[in-house]
Amino acid sequence: MTINRRKFLKLGGSAAAVTAGTVAAPAVVKARETFQWRMTTTWPAGLPFYQTGPGSATDFAKRVEEMSDGRIQIRVYAADELVPAFDGFDAASRGRQVQLNHGCSYYWAGESWAAQYFTTVPFGMTFQGFNAWLTDGGGYELWKEVYEPFNLIPFAVGCTGVQPVGWFRNPVESLDDFRGLNIRMPGLAGDVYNAIGANARLLPGGEIFPALERGAIDAAEWVGPYLDRELGLHNAADYYYSSGWHEPCTTTEVAINRDAYGELPADLQAVIKNAAQACNLTSHAWLEARNGEALQDLIQNHGVKFEALPEDVIDALFEATRDIMSDESAKDPLVKKVNESFWTFKKKHDEWQENSETIFQTQIRDKGRKMLG
Repeated sequence: MTINRRKFLKLGGSAAAVTAGTVAAPAVVKARETFQWRMTTTWPAGLPFYQTGPGSATDFAKRVEEMSDGRIQIRVYAADELVPAFDGFDAASRGRQVQLNHGCSYYWAGESWAAQYFTTVPFGMTFQGFNAWLTDGGGYELWKEVYEPFNLIPFAVGCTGVQPVGWFRNPVESLDDFRGLNIRMPGLAGDVYNAIGANARLLPGGEIFPALERGAIDAAEWVGPYLDRELGLHNAADYYYSSGWHEPCTTTEVAINRDAYGELPADLQAVIKNAAQACNLTSHAWLEARNGEALQDLIQNHGVKFEALPEDVIDALFEATRDIMSDESAKDPLVKKVNESFWTFKKKHDEWQENSETIFQTQIRDKGRKMLG
């Protein structure tokens, strides 16, 4: 039988094309798995920085949805919309209705005294040192260890930087002025105030202004000039004190139910981590850009008296802080472990900071102010 070579080649080529097409055809695409989560917060609806705006709870949810191409969708509930302000930690721990909670770890000191180290530490580190400890100094591993019994995985999602001491209805001239003072103060700093004779109270953000205005409390701290002005605290008290002894680096968190997080594929876990890091940096920059103007406005246009606390008060607060940390470390091995890690890292970081940031602040900063005349 005679074979037409040209016809053979043509048929062979077509067969090859069919074979190649079969091999190259994409596999059946698996249905895209999506996750519908609920996140509670400790913040009132509409509160800037925490509930809305750059670096906030809603910003985190938006970033996660965009970065995951809609595979994770998070519905955000403000305080009291789904659970009371300080119940979100337990709700996320259970994980039945809520998968995440946005708040600050020092609100959970009643659950674990060690938790509050991961919001801020009185007389501790500012933004640079604290984040260095978390990311590269063993801090984050300890944070996960502290939250493990609660079936939660924490992520840092925001930072206010150094916070002023707060607003006082009457001037503070000495340590005696703190005796019997009712002051809104969360975390370890509240324990310190109690130790020097004040009465610390834990109030959610939405309750601070009315309590201060009607005299239910004599003083209150919130965040800093911009957010304090937004809350209207200058309309309830005239005296605003600085130093930041109590909160040199106040970090917000998202605590995620461990089981819910474990159900995510690796790429979506990476989305959560990177969205958190983006919010942590964005929030700090956003607030740093606004506090200077806000403080100037409060002083010049609202008659606010802004001063540093007297030195004898700072000395007493430091002694009380040291005593409390020593006592709590003696009671709880985990507190001792976290406490030693924090202060050991701070000592090393301070050696560098003294030869970088501190020198810049004392020798160079004021000259930079004169660049524009």
